[in-house]
Amino acid sequence: MSSPSFDPSTIRELAIILNDTGLSEIEIAEGDRRIRIRRDPPALLSQLSPAPLPVAAPPPAAAPPSPPPPAPDEDPARHPGAVLSPMVGIVYLSPEPEAPPFVTVGQQVSVGQTLLLIEAMKTFNQIKANKAGTVRRILVSSGAPVEFGEPLMIID
Repeated sequence: MSSPSFDPSTIRELAIILNDTGLSEIEIAEGDRRIRIRRDPPALLSQLSPAPLPVAAPPPAAAPPSPPPPAPDEDPARHPGAVLSPMVGIVYLSPEPEAPPFVTVGQQVSVGQTLLLIEAMKTFNQIKANKAGTVRRILVSSGAPVEFGEPLMIID
């Protein structure tokens, strides 16, 4: 017994989404049918050919101290006013390319006000404020891919 197959155009659309968003894997299910499209990350050039060794290497310089890891209070995802992405997709800060953004840093917002759009599967989803306050930081740029749970902005 063979399992039902997906339409090749569906597979092409999923591959295009992977390419456009930079995701490495996407999966959909329809009833008892399921398809997963995955792409391996591109091979690094340094893995393909070894770098030539210098003839006379200068003595190693002291490495600058690395910055300390961010404190939990500095992690935007842990901020109490963080607006997190409810889905994977492409973020848009304005309703149209030439239109002003939905919100700007320093702007007061109210509960239910549209903050941005996330395009997923060719559908534009409004992301609305879940609390009133002031937009302190916008952590994404228009046209950038976002992951589920990624912090989008901070509202205090």
